[in-house]
Amino acid sequence: MNFNELNLEPRILHGISDRGYTEMTAVQEQTLAQTLHGMDVAVQSQTGTGKTAAFLITLFNCMFNSSAPKRKKALIIVPTRELAVQIEKEARLLNRHLGLAIGSFYGGVGYATQLALLKKGLDIVIGTPGRLLDLSERGQLNLKEIRILVIDEADRLFDMGFLPDIKKLLRKMPPRNIRQNMLFSATLNRFSKKIAAEHMNRPVFIEVTPERMTVDTILQELYHVKSHIKMNLMLGLLKAQAPQNALIFTNMRHSAFRLSKKLQHNGFRSQHLTGDLPQNRRLKIIDDFMAGKFALLVATDVAARGLHIDSLEMVINYDLPQDCENYVHRIGRTARAGNSGKAISLASEGTADHLEAIESFIGMKIPVQTADIDLYATDESLGFSPRKRFQHDRSNKNNRANFSPRNKQRNKSHGRPNRGGNGNGKWKA
Repeated sequence: MNFNELNLEPRILHGISDRGYTEMTAVQEQTLAQTLHGMDVAVQSQTGTGKTAAFLITLFNCMFNSSAPKRKKALIIVPTRELAVQIEKEARLLNRHLGLAIGSFYGGVGYATQLALLKKGLDIVIGTPGRLLDLSERGQLNLKEIRILVIDEADRLFDMGFLPDIKKLLRKMPPRNIRQNMLFSATLNRFSKKIAAEHMNRPVFIEVTPERMTVDTILQELYHVKSHIKMNLMLGLLKAQAPQNALIFTNMRHSAFRLSKKLQHNGFRSQHLTGDLPQNRRLKIIDDFMAGKFALLVATDVAARGLHIDSLEMVINYDLPQDCENYVHRIGRTARAGNSGKAISLASEGTADHLEAIESFIGMKIPVQTADIDLYATDESLGFSPRKRFQHDRSNKNNRANFSPRNKQRNKSHGRPNRGGNGNGKWKA
């Protein structure tokens, strides 16, 4: 179904057209069929299906079609700063011809700019629970004015322990029968259903998650590789496939930093993104990556949700995630809104035990690829070619064998120096 078939405010359709949207996705079609008529919805939909545009179009249309003398105000609650910023950017693009006042609010930054935004007056407030609650308790954010509520990535909000804060925010808002409410989640778990039952008006439950947990337009590949030559394989894959851009995931912050530096030493334009970076630095990195100023972004799971990058060609799981759901969210950064993409996972001895849970969760076996020696590339940051690395490892293995407990006595009896000694257990003068 085409957006032009909807009875939308012409300026909203103009913004949709500018954004390049024509045909609705399944989640957009099913959600808008309910929300444009004022119904509450609880939507289960996987990442990358267009749910952000679905609730933003609803907000805009509701604000401009209202007969009330005062424009309705909307609140969007999200789990992370990155997602708040991403939704604000999308809202501003669709808002180009509407003139609505939009602002996002999250921790990790000072209050001055955010307070100035609130004083000017906003139509749409986007924020994380902690900062929203703080601003409300300070008397800076009047939640009694909210007439449209969106809870996005509800499962992640509850996983991160935000349920008590969300309940406090809901108690500060008008009764549920005065608001229009929308809840979106990758899985409608018991917490999501409880919120829907207690704080929404007979919501329509919409499930558009396909039987397979991963998008069919993502080409998934798996390589089994020893951890000490994993870097060599990734370098070879990057050189062989030459993606225009790629998002590379690690499990640890220090690993992301090290990996980014290694990529730079090997001639790739790369930056790293982790949760301990200052907020302004994180936003700058994301903006530069989206603008194509560098090709490879190495990140922890801080980027697994809420980061929308147009035409991201490739996701690489340098480390398989410990949480199987994060595999879906990671690879969901590519192949968004109907595009195709590629996801490559490297299973080494450190993380291969996560593979069984991941494959059980997504309901499929990830196709295994075989890498011959020619696919491995030299890691210039170490100076080892793959063949030299294999020889070096064999040499080290032999040296270690000489000093194993089993061989200590044999070394001694043959007069062979043991750890720099002279064969008699004494060091040379």
